[in-house]
Amino acid sequence: MAKIRQDHEPPESIVSWGWKYHHLGIPTKKKLPDEVYLPQFKFYVSGFKTSPFGIEWMRFEKYSPVSQLIRTVPHIAFEVDNLDYELANHDLKIITEPNSPGKGIRVAMIIHNGAPIELIEFEKKINKCMRLIVHTFKYSNKPNNEME
Repeated sequence: MAKIRQDHEPPESIVSWGWKYHHLGIPTKKKLPDEVYLPQFKFYVSGFKTSPFGIEWMRFEKYSPVSQLIRTVPHIAFEVDNLDYELANHDLKIITEPNSPGKGIRVAMIIHNGAPIELIEFEKKINKCMRLIVHTFKYSNKPNNEME
């Protein structure tokens, strides 16, 4: 039987899986100041860079290729160290396959209980993990006196 989460406990995705809160994306039809246009997705984003809470407003064009669910329901976004690992090792329903909306960023959208959730992987996280793996492998086969 699955453990029931208590009111004071953070979600499993944070405690056990290591996900980190990144932003809350909220669809809007209202034009807002300092919008940035994402032509490949045909929508505008604003607010994220100045929000102390990570609020990101999203205004979609009529023919945006983004899922209707994402265009109409707010989503929470989590930063993950390895997007492929998270998608492969948890029972997640993918609604937007992994893609790269910008240099050094990979994202995927999943759905849980009707709510869209964005997973974000930044290139710096991949490089940090790869360096650790290479370092561990490099020294794992040497006798103890050769370890640095």
